[in-house]
Amino acid sequence: MFGRDPAAAGILEGVTSKAPIRAIPTGDRAWLLAALTDALDGGTPVLPVPDGSETAALSALQRLPESELPEGTALVILTSGSSGVPKAVALSASALRASAEATHERLGGPGQWIVALPTHLISGVQMLVRSIVCGTDPVFFDDPSGRPFDPAAFLDACDAADGGSTGRRYVSLVPVQFARLLELAEQDPEAADRLRAIDGVLVGGQAVTLEMRRRAHALGVRLRRSYGMTETAGGCVYDGVEIGDTRVRIRAGEVQLAGPSLALGYIGDPVLTAEKFVEEVGRDGVPTRWYRTGDAGELLGGMLTVTGRLDRVLVSGGVNVSLDEIERIAREHEGWDSAVAVRVPDAEWGERPGLVVEIADPTGAARADFDAIRAVIREQLGAAAAPEWSTEIDRMPRLPGGKPDLRAIDEWIGRLRASFAETRAAGSAAAHSQEDDA
Repeated sequence: MFGRDPAAAGILEGVTSKAPIRAIPTGDRAWLLAALTDALDGGTPVLPVPDGSETAALSALQRLPESELPEGTALVILTSGSSGVPKAVALSASALRASAEATHERLGGPGQWIVALPTHLISGVQMLVRSIVCGTDPVFFDDPSGRPFDPAAFLDACDAADGGSTGRRYVSLVPVQFARLLELAEQDPEAADRLRAIDGVLVGGQAVTLEMRRRAHALGVRLRRSYGMTETAGGCVYDGVEIGDTRVRIRAGEVQLAGPSLALGYIGDPVLTAEKFVEEVGRDGVPTRWYRTGDAGELLGGMLTVTGRLDRVLVSGGVNVSLDEIERIAREHEGWDSAVAVRVPDAEWGERPGLVVEIADPTGAARADFDAIRAVIREQLGAAAAPEWSTEIDRMPRLPGGKPDLRAIDEWIGRLRASFAETRAAGSAAAHSQEDDA
C-alpha cells in the first residue's frame, strides 16, 4: 500500500511548530503497527487516520493545531466527541504501556487481541499497543457482510485466533456489538460455547445495562465492564475497580482520575488542558495530577458507579433531570437497548425529555410498552423526568466508536419537529381556506 512507499510516507509526515508527526492510515495495518512500535520506543509520534487514503491523512494533519507537541508524545488521537468539538489528545509511551500492562494484569496475563473497533480511536489502537507490549500479533476482524457488525462472522474470526504463545484470546467491544453477540448466543448453543471460550470480553464506551450483565452472567461470558477515555489511554477502571496504579475520587459529584496512564494534555489548547488536568498537593506534600472527566458518579464501598454526564442535565419545571438516568432505566426494558434520551423545548416546562429508539426488529421481536417504561421512570426519577413521547428512527446515528452521535440525533429531532410544524401550519391554512369558502 502507499503507506510503505518512502515518498508517500514523506508526504504524510507533518510538522507542528517544532515536532514531526506521522499520520498513518489505519487501512495500512503493517505500517501502523510498525510506526506504533517505533513511537513506543521513543520514535516519531503517530496520528492514526480513519481512512486508507493519502487525502484523509493529509486532511487529519491539517486539522491538527499548529502547536508544539508536549514533550514525550508518542500518540495523538483526534477524539470523535459525542456532543462537543473534536480535540487532539497527546499520549506518552509510558502512559500507553502502563495502561496495557495494567489491563493484562487484571485479565490474568498477556493474550492475543481480536480487533473489531476502529484503530484511529483509543479503544481500537490500545489493542494494538497491548499486542506490541506483550509481543503477540493482533487479529483484525473484517466483517464480510458489509454490515456494521455481524456476530456470527466475528465469532469465526475469534475461532481463527490461536491465542499466540499464551493461548489466551481477548476482545474489546462497545455495548451495541456485545448486545448482538448475546442475542446470537441466546439463540444458538454452539455460539454460546464459542463466546464463553473467549478469555476476556471488555465492553466499554457506554454503560453496560444491568439486564445485559444478567444475560452475560447466565451465559457464562467472561465480561469485564471497562470505564475510561482517550485522556486515560483507554479503560482504567474495570467492573468499578481501578486497574494498575489508577486512583479515583469524587469531587462535587464529578468522577476524577489519577495515575500513570493520564494523557499529556490537549495539543494547541493550554486553557482546556489546565481546566481538565489539575494538580493538587496531598497531605504528604506529593503533587498528584487529576483528570476531571465531566462524568457524574459515586463511590460506594470503593466501587465506582458512573451515573451519567454532568452536562446531560436538563431543567424541567425547575427540577434537574439527568438524561443519562432516563436512558439507563429505559434500556433495562426489552427492545429498548438502543434508547437515547433527548431534550426538547417546552412552553410550559422549559424543557422536556423524549426518547429516540431504533425501529423494532423486523422479525417482530417484542418491545416493552412505552407507557409502562414512562411509569417506571416517573416512579424512580420523578414526574419531571417522565418522557413525554418516544419516536423511532431507522438507524441510530453513531460515532466510529459506537456511541450515539448526540449532535446528529438532535439535528434529526429538529428537522422532525420542523416538519410537524409545517404540517400543522398547512393544515391550519387549509381549514381557514375552507371556512372562507363557506
